[in-house]
Amino acid sequence: MATIPADELRIIERFGPHRSAVDAVRQSTSAEPERLVKTHCCFCGQQCGVQLKVRGNEVIGFEPWEEFPFNRGMLCPKGVKRYLQGAHPDRLLTALQRDPSSAHGFSPLAYGDAIARAAAGIGRIQQAYGPASIALLSGASLTTEKTYLMGKFARVCLRTPYIDYNGRLCMVSAGAANKKAFGIDRTTSPWSDMIGTGVIWVAGSNVAECSPITTNYLWQAREQGAKIIVQDPRITPVARTCDLYLPVRPGRDAALFAGVLHLLIERGWIDREFIEAHTVGFDEVAEYCRQWTPARTAAVTGVPERSLQQASELWGTAASSFMLHARGIEHHSNGVQNALGAINLVLATGRIGTPRSGYGTITGQANGQGGREHGQKCDQLPGWRDIANPEHRRHIAGIWGIDEADLPGAGVDAYELFRKIDAGEIKALLSICFNPKVSLPDSGLVSRALEKLEFYVAIDFFLNETARHADLVLPGSLQEEDEGTVTQVEGRVIRINKAIDPPGEARQDWRIVQDLAAALGRPHGFTFTGPRDIFDELRRASKGGVADYSGITYEKVETRMGVFWPCYSEDPRTGRPLDHGGTPRLFERGSYNPIARGQGPFYFPDGKARFNLAEHRPAVDDAGEEYPLFLTTGRVVSQFLSGTQTRRIDPLVRQYPEPRMEMHPRLAAKLGIADGDWAEAETRRGMIALRAMVVTTIRPDTIFIPYHWPGEKSVNRLTVAAQDPISRIPQYKVCGCRVRKAAGPPAYAAILEPQQ
Repeated sequence: MATIPADELRIIERFGPHRSAVDAVRQSTSAEPERLVKTHCCFCGQQCGVQLKVRGNEVIGFEPWEEFPFNRGMLCPKGVKRYLQGAHPDRLLTALQRDPSSAHGFSPLAYGDAIARAAAGIGRIQQAYGPASIALLSGASLTTEKTYLMGKFARVCLRTPYIDYNGRLCMVSAGAANKKAFGIDRTTSPWSDMIGTGVIWVAGSNVAECSPITTNYLWQAREQGAKIIVQDPRITPVARTCDLYLPVRPGRDAALFAGVLHLLIERGWIDREFIEAHTVGFDEVAEYCRQWTPARTAAVTGVPERSLQQASELWGTAASSFMLHARGIEHHSNGVQNALGAINLVLATGRIGTPRSGYGTITGQANGQGGREHGQKCDQLPGWRDIANPEHRRHIAGIWGIDEADLPGAGVDAYELFRKIDAGEIKALLSICFNPKVSLPDSGLVSRALEKLEFYVAIDFFLNETARHADLVLPGSLQEEDEGTVTQVEGRVIRINKAIDPPGEARQDWRIVQDLAAALGRPHGFTFTGPRDIFDELRRASKGGVADYSGITYEKVETRMGVFWPCYSEDPRTGRPLDHGGTPRLFERGSYNPIARGQGPFYFPDGKARFNLAEHRPAVDDAGEEYPLFLTTGRVVSQFLSGTQTRRIDPLVRQYPEPRMEMHPRLAAKLGIADGDWAEAETRRGMIALRAMVVTTIRPDTIFIPYHWPGEKSVNRLTVAAQDPISRIPQYKVCGCRVRKAAGPPAYAAILEPQQ
């Protein structure tokens, strides 16, 4: 037998006697695969291509997929080790029912009995309290087919308005800003357009850790002469060698953008011809920016005047440019305004829609783009339609075969759902691939609300921290156990190919949903034969919407390695059938879209983009006298979201085993804290004790804590539940805190230390 590598031996030691884990490791080291399956990584929105090595019904490793155009075979640490999760002993192989007599709190239940019990519980709650007494929380890492199905299931089968998804914590500020400015919510260009551009501005994105393959595009662009600007409170890996670093105080991004636009206008570095011909609203924005002089902007943002001057010159004088932003400017109670400030810089220079110029919002989750287009948001119908629009409602009701009057109206955002549970207005919950107990801010409210539910059903492949509150857990599917499509960061619709079958009594998620509909006696619209069948209905439902997928087929996606939406099934001008190739680049001069009907490239009836007043507003619960430091949160390269998957992959755990509290040496010295000491951070909501990580790559007035861990190590017990009034995204990226050296290690350290 071949020797098992040391890192795989540690996995076996951690798994103990669990045979499937041991067998998977032995196969990965001593056996050749029976086949390679081309698919994509299950984690972030880049959706890098990968080939999974399959033997029997096990994924035993991976091979690079060098032909896939986005990543050309490159993968980050998560992509390299993703295959290890499938054999983990925590994998749910049966349904579980809450059982207080069990040592684990749950006992196994046959799948058919679990479906019957779930339907009975849902039926009982709705009969007693009405259809709106149940809520559904879905996920942005599901395939687009599943996200479409969840929206339809909530509104047609459950007949509740209360559905939302965990993209509420990710992309909604960017989406709202894009809708306000462009009339369409998508990255404008393929990432390859960065190569050859003049300047790239990265605002609030730790690209190297959160979307590592995108870093390669930045470096390729730089090799061809691009200047790189990074705006962040931390000197992220890309910022260490960038041309200009803007160390903005958390929550001051709209002010920074306004100050730079002030300088662009003052120095004549704007395209007035483009502004006059293709935009509206510039004068109001220009008037607002007059007050943001370099001196005032520097005082508010903490960015030196000379850096503001340099940023305006780099951006304003370039022949081409690319703006990228992510959660760093979006996770705020002013997140939409921050994103609009970035867009105003893009529009003012008039380069959007021209070669080597673009604008992109870096999606966080696997299907962060597709998951926000086809109906699982609380106010949305498929095709990026508005649930309050009568014409949109009639179209979707016709596709679904129901009366428009029977289609519920808008619901509320994910956090507001928990407020309604806490208030007793919502009695039951169905969730899928969402772990709000770890991922929502001020998470004490979430735990309290979960315990108030009269009935809770969770669908997942691991028993996450939220599902531990469930009455029933239904065993769902990993990405490689099903097929479908996702839409990656560039707007490219790609295929997820099935590699193996779900193990034990686990089921593909769409089958579980349809089984629930049948058991509820409401099967209308839920008799699909598979994901392809669901996608075909989605294509018809999206036709004529802004997010038009009607011309996309599985075959076209396979042969072209992805298709950029919008992709039409017929010529928008003539109505004749069309073999459309998709839309890699938006807003090209002379381009046609059915919304503007030839009036201009932007997705409003007049074809013009909108400048929007992007006002700076102070953060809710900002740093101040009582809590003098800024607490900000984010990700690390080896972990993902609430850690449900990555905390079960041993090599990723060992790369960053526990959350640390990053602080600057000046702050650490002031507090008497050395690197590795236990330190306590406290906000108005609670306290966390972690080991300090003393680094020079952070502002001295700011601490950073990653958010991937549960329980006493969860920073979201401290974050504030303030939300943007438009997007309803929470303010994760800033709240006031105070820090002190801990008297000793916390209680959980007694469990942790022997493992280190």
